[in-house]
Amino acid sequence: MSDAVQRPRVGHIQFLNCLPIYWGLMRSGALLDVDLYKDTPDRLNALLVAGDLDIGPISLVEYLRHADELLLLPDLAVGSDGKVLSVNIVSTRPLNELDGRPVALGATSRTGVLLAQMLLSERFKAEPEYFRCPPDLNQMLLEADAAVLIGDVALRALYEAPGMGLEVTDLAEAWREWTGLPMVFAVWAVRKDFAAANPGVVKDVHEAFQRSRDLCLDELDNVAEAAARWEPFDAETLATYFRALDFSLGERQIAGLREFARRAAERGEAPALPDDGPLFAQV
Repeated sequence: MSDAVQRPRVGHIQFLNCLPIYWGLMRSGALLDVDLYKDTPDRLNALLVAGDLDIGPISLVEYLRHADELLLLPDLAVGSDGKVLSVNIVSTRPLNELDGRPVALGATSRTGVLLAQMLLSERFKAEPEYFRCPPDLNQMLLEADAAVLIGDVALRALYEAPGMGLEVTDLAEAWREWTGLPMVFAVWAVRKDFAAANPGVVKDVHEAFQRSRDLCLDELDNVAEAAARWEPFDAETLATYFRALDFSLGERQIAGLREFARRAAERGEAPALPDDGPLFAQV
């Protein structure tokens, strides 16, 4: 990448589910060509929307709310076509018995929370009383009949909750059973103004991400062993988790994205996605 071309400001989520996207960037030297900003999903969402990042991951809900300013990077996402393992409702009673009952939202993931609300309302015919609290399962269930958990705490609960007599519902699996489609939780997007001014840079960053992902998926057991040295999970658990994740954005995933967008628009959570017009950056 030429020094004369603006170095892109690229977001990086330091969560387990994004590790396969970034693993190979460290190995390939691609990080030398970008200014990498590491932060929480919420903060990176805000930075990209504000124009303080050029390219980065963004939750599906926040992308839908700002799709007029952003273009998607093709074939790059975080989702699953079935169980995702790390986006769960943990409940003391069946989900169809949660109508009017307290449900704790322990996650900042806006997409995961909205997915939980959609499923409880439309599939299980329950309208709980939601409240937010820190993502500590024992504390949440002192005040609630169910808890929505995302990320590492959800992955832990998957293994611990059944021994506590609790029901665990994998929300991505429930979405697949409901709609027949994959669930997309996050996408990678570029600001339209940056893409128009720097098409070559966007192409380079997109290709670097894809190379990184493909390298990681080819070496998944090695990646899991390395990650287990600093994560509170063993290598086998991490390898199982990485294999549950879907980092592609093909026709089925786009259909799942559009179905979620349609339902989000019906609930007034985001503008409707246009049926025509380009969604993707030209790379």
